[in-house]
Amino acid sequence: MKRRTLLGAGAAAITLAPMMKVSPANTATDAGANERRRALYELLGKLPPRDRNVSAKLVATEDRGTYLLETLMLDLNGLELAPAYFAKPKGKSGHLPTVLFNHSHGGGYNIGKTEFTEGREYLSSPTYAEFLTSLGYNALCFDAWIFGERATRTELDTFKDMLWHGRVLWGMMVYDSLKAVDYLVSRSDVDPQRLATVGMSMGSSTAQWIGALDPRLKVIVDICCLTDWHTLVEVKGLQYHGIYYYVPDLLEHFTTAQMNALIAPRAHLSLAGNQDALTPVAGLEKVDRELKDVYASTGHSNNWKLLRYDGKHLETPVMREEIRKWFVEKL
Repeated sequence: MKRRTLLGAGAAAITLAPMMKVSPANTATDAGANERRRALYELLGKLPPRDRNVSAKLVATEDRGTYLLETLMLDLNGLELAPAYFAKPKGKSGHLPTVLFNHSHGGGYNIGKTEFTEGREYLSSPTYAEFLTSLGYNALCFDAWIFGERATRTELDTFKDMLWHGRVLWGMMVYDSLKAVDYLVSRSDVDPQRLATVGMSMGSSTAQWIGALDPRLKVIVDICCLTDWHTLVEVKGLQYHGIYYYVPDLLEHFTTAQMNALIAPRAHLSLAGNQDALTPVAGLEKVDRELKDVYASTGHSNNWKLLRYDGKHLETPVMREEIRKWFVEKL
């Protein structure tokens, strides 16, 4: 695999360290955290340069009553444009807190970013565009590879084609999300010190990965996809996640807790259903134990919270209220 350099916000280039096993007990703020981020990033296949410039074209602006909705075409990767929505609360000016909303999968390949403005059957209401702007935040959502206006090939065909070229579909998805953060910090109406990300299902996984890889994100909220990968294998649950989800060699170097430990000590709220086949309960308990130890070791125990509910793979109104309180308190 070609060695790459992972560039943090404003950070100098740094050399790649060998892959290594990591202990969640000391991954939060020690000097090796960036080294582990590089190791995680290196697993994502061949990617465009991390430091390439991003650009955006404004296509239209629409008044949605309580917020303004920009339709954008983002150049995130130099290979394929990403259509996007950027929602701005009306009556607000200056540098605002901003949230990257990551849409879900759910087999809705033609949905993509419209989940942000129109909702989904397993999401609570109001829509996230309305919800986040009601809190006084900007919010961005773009079509991930194979979704929305980018649904030009099937998931399986895209995965296979990318694999032949040394790429990993999930790696390209995560890369786009990292570059979307680059785009956000370039905007004059965004407060770069108050960035967050949230998502359901596939969007939850996105939130965890980019939260681990990008320290610029102050608050991470993941809904219904805190999956302990090793437990998923043990309970024979691999079929519950799409092929996009699988990263070569990942389990040889990281556990789910070890990756999420790279978010600490930043604020991370996770919400899960006890009957959700995508997130086995034994795995939830394992990740929760380990992350409690990680956050305690940083002196920020109150920045990690896992809330579990007697439900399946959906966001409930109770969950939404917890998300609201978390954003208000932490962002």
